[in-house]
Amino acid sequence: MTYAPPGRPIYDADSHIMELPDFLKKYADPGLRDRIPEVSYAASIVTDEEVAVIMAQGGRHSDEHRAAQIALGDGLIAKSKEIQALGAFDAADRRKAMDLLGFTKQLVFATHSLAMPFSPSSKIEPEVRYGAARAHNRHMADFCKDDARLIGVAAIPLDDPERAIAELDWVLAQGLGAVWVPHRAPLDRSPGHVDLEPFWARLAEARVPFVLHVGGAPLQVAKAWTNNGRAAVKDWLGGGENVRTKDAALLHQYPEAFLSMMVLDGVLDRHPNLRGAAVELGAGWVPEMIRRLDWVARTWGRNDANIQAQSRKPSEQIVQQLAFTPFPLEDLGAMLDQSSDELYLFSSDYPHIEGGRDPIGKFESQLGDRGEPVRARFYTENFLRIFPNAR
Repeated sequence: MTYAPPGRPIYDADSHIMELPDFLKKYADPGLRDRIPEVSYAASIVTDEEVAVIMAQGGRHSDEHRAAQIALGDGLIAKSKEIQALGAFDAADRRKAMDLLGFTKQLVFATHSLAMPFSPSSKIEPEVRYGAARAHNRHMADFCKDDARLIGVAAIPLDDPERAIAELDWVLAQGLGAVWVPHRAPLDRSPGHVDLEPFWARLAEARVPFVLHVGGAPLQVAKAWTNNGRAAVKDWLGGGENVRTKDAALLHQYPEAFLSMMVLDGVLDRHPNLRGAAVELGAGWVPEMIRRLDWVARTWGRNDANIQAQSRKPSEQIVQQLAFTPFPLEDLGAMLDQSSDELYLFSSDYPHIEGGRDPIGKFESQLGDRGEPVRARFYTENFLRIFPNAR
């Protein structure tokens, strides 16, 4: 048996590698290797001791641990989590994990390795920023190369348009299936800036989507917002370094701003073959964003040449070209009722603990008595619309 029930192709829009410390260094250009940091687990529930044991074993799980994980069978997703999970960092183990999970295809994101290349700091030298991105992309391509079910997600910062376009050309030549971009303003530009137009045009031509993902912009709110003169609030896992109450309340603001600029600057309208997805950023905010952009375009478009040049309403562009992964604890049913069933994607977040122990069960309870066409779009068809090369 597999975790995913037979009879329905299920496409997973979110999974992860739990990188070992040398994830970037091992794949970096030799001249940059000493300038690229090791991957750190300092802001994670994974302990240094766990990482040290794995590294002492040659960067792999013990045979006993691996056998115990495989013995979990279709219960793997419920009990196999974080760096101890089957296939968390070993490509061969990930293939076995996919056999047990039963997903048709799965997007694969990094977890901790992009803090430096995605940092908003203008002080990071461009050659180091993009050298780290290249190392990440090489490693991701290598991890996913032997299993057609794994769709490797490249990472490209947009801060230097010329370097971003050059890296995109390399990524497309490697066959990686999506491009993760930070969901913040690329330093002093909008993502719809004319200097980035060739970047979006190349993605559209290749039918490779861009993706936004948690970690692509500062995760926590500015310290001033948390200073209320009271004791510090712990995150939902009981620590202080992850998503806290106020962070969760405002998590949607960066991706909503990024996608709003993509619409208002006309990027989606000019490139109707461009596709994009916001992953692990929630989706309860999407219906209101769609309504807001339609009335903003209708009212302010009277004096905005960017809006006047567009052939489709923002809502039409978003439904046709974008998709979103709800959190398991959000109300998927309400989103469907308030917007369109073409907008949402299933995701497991394997092996992260945030994905829960039974994501299919969670989403099934929210889908309720909705018919087979709605389920087919959520688990399969919407994914294939955004990721057409996954067919």
